[in-house]
Amino acid sequence: MRILISTDIEGVAGVFHAEQTRAGNGEYERARRWMTREANAAVEGAFAGGATEVMVNDSHGGFRNLLPDDLDPRARLVLGKPRYLGMVAGVEAGCDALFMIGYHGKAQSTGILAHTINSFAFARVWLAGVEASEAMLYGALAGERGVPMVMASGDDVFCEETQLIFPHARFVQTKAAWGQGSGMTLSPSQSCDLIRDAAKASLAEPRKWHAYKVQTPVEVRLQAQTTALADLFCQWPTLERVDGVTLQYVAPSVEAAVRILNCLSAMSFMLR
Repeated sequence: MRILISTDIEGVAGVFHAEQTRAGNGEYERARRWMTREANAAVEGAFAGGATEVMVNDSHGGFRNLLPDDLDPRARLVLGKPRYLGMVAGVEAGCDALFMIGYHGKAQSTGILAHTINSFAFARVWLAGVEASEAMLYGALAGERGVPMVMASGDDVFCEETQLIFPHARFVQTKAAWGQGSGMTLSPSQSCDLIRDAAKASLAEPRKWHAYKVQTPVEVRLQAQTTALADLFCQWPTLERVDGVTLQYVAPSVEAAVRILNCLSAMSFMLR
């Protein structure tokens, strides 16, 4: 059984401030260690649950956050960008199931450090008429390859909104959001214990797994954070402008839809 673990940082226990998610300071160095420990807990649980191979995808920011020296040596690590499948790179190698560790709520939600792909670029994103989080986008991308999302961790807002999309998955609540940058958290060690147990348990009944499927071609609608960003994004010839900040396009597949979003995100750095 081959498992892919996609790891973000905003949903990790103890992480509340943007400084903890950005390289170049002591707070980040501590947070990336917590991120690595939660990834290891998921790896340990996966192997205890019967996995024969585990890949860990570093899915935050520049995709260079996890500490290879500290990662469980049984796992293989996916690092760096650009990569076509982003936060679920590795599913193309042929996976049986996906875990999402340290994830966060969608943009405009009340979750801790909530955003969708790029908080500078995108105010909101919809996939096939449904307002999307990163978990939904990448769960749908994995589902397009026949890979179900079966276990995830993050704050209470993330768990509540994502459970609606993946009702058969197991969730670990690492903290409770009181606002964008405040709340109450488990200790890192307690969070790891719960992740380890949930990862193991999630592999016990594969007959209950269901890949999340989105009908294609798929319409994507997004709100840019500013009209200037919308001006920039509309340089892409297939994008249609709905109003000052709202754009839409039709993609032949979920993979194409997500790759276009990631290209627009990269374009937005021109205006930073």
